[in-house]
Amino acid sequence: MDGRGRNPYELTEETPVYVISVAAQLSGLHPQTLRQYDRLGLVSPDRTAGRGRRYSARDIQLLRQVQQLSQDEGINLAGIKRIIELEQQVSALEQHVAELSAAVDGAAAAMRQREAQVHASYRRDLVPYQEVQQTSALVVWRPKPKRSSGAE
Repeated sequence: MDGRGRNPYELTEETPVYVISVAAQLSGLHPQTLRQYDRLGLVSPDRTAGRGRRYSARDIQLLRQVQQLSQDEGINLAGIKRIIELEQQVSALEQHVAELSAAVDGAAAAMRQREAQVHASYRRDLVPYQEVQQTSALVVWRPKPKRSSGAE
């Protein structure tokens, strides 16, 4: 659904609603850690007019993922940043592939429709061409002997 028909008060995963203290509580991290992640570009929340950070539910989920990769998997922050970038790139490519698939499906449907129109326009008094079966038989032609008229 596009933004024109959406209720302006409807909350989505991307709606920035949580201040840094609430986001820190929800993610289980210290607010200073969230600031550090923002400076490093790992999780970049939206900003208010007064430059205050506002985190969305998706940001909270990403904060938890960063923490899990760092603590459980032992991946450094530079590696985590690269993983996040690659995941975002894969997501964008998947969306692009879906758009291209839809375009191809639409073009194929239009082509089938046009093909049906062409077939419907055929003249009915014409006989369609059918390919002749070829065989390997050999046919020998022998001319009939000329008959003499006896006047010679």
